[in-house]
Amino acid sequence: MTVLLYDNPVSGNCYKVRLILNLLGIEFERRELSVVDRSDRAEVLDGLSPSLTVPTVVLEDGRPLAESNAILWYFADGTRYLPEDPYEQAQVLQWMFFEQYKHEPAIAVVRFWVAISDNPPATADIEPRRTAGRAALEAMERHLGNHAYFVGERFTIADIALYAYTHVAPEGGFDLAPYPALRRWLKRVAAQPGIVPMAA
Repeated sequence: MTVLLYDNPVSGNCYKVRLILNLLGIEFERRELSVVDRSDRAEVLDGLSPSLTVPTVVLEDGRPLAESNAILWYFADGTRYLPEDPYEQAQVLQWMFFEQYKHEPAIAVVRFWVAISDNPPATADIEPRRTAGRAALEAMERHLGNHAYFVGERFTIADIALYAYTHVAPEGGFDLAPYPALRRWLKRVAAQPGIVPMAA
């Protein structure tokens, strides 16, 4: 039995999982679920994902695991994509929590509203999220002004977590021109062997 991934091609959270599986050469089967019509989520994901969200994986032994960054950590453990040093591991978690609490709720949500959703909210409701998204990009820029990657000067799952939605941020109307260090980092990540496009 190969890994089964409940997936969506436009989801950055799902893209993270596809990236780590591809980087590690792990075979997997993709089962696509809509990110717009969620009417079948309970039927499909009940018992697999506490919040009925994608990505969710079912491992080779049948055990399920949900939440993109938890899945990243599981597969990266014991590989070069997760440092062995406890402090560097904590730094990886620092950036992964940042991604889920500061970055994704702004950048990913705005992208979904303006580029994917059939029923986006009013502009007045979108702009506060854009402001929060720019603050997250500025935090990344400050760090990347002095570092090639987010942890330990090497490519880790912290970079995968942040790359997924950052590289498509322009789809949500975020201008990346003011962030030169971030744009250089995006190119470094895209050049990593095994990185595939989101649409692949």
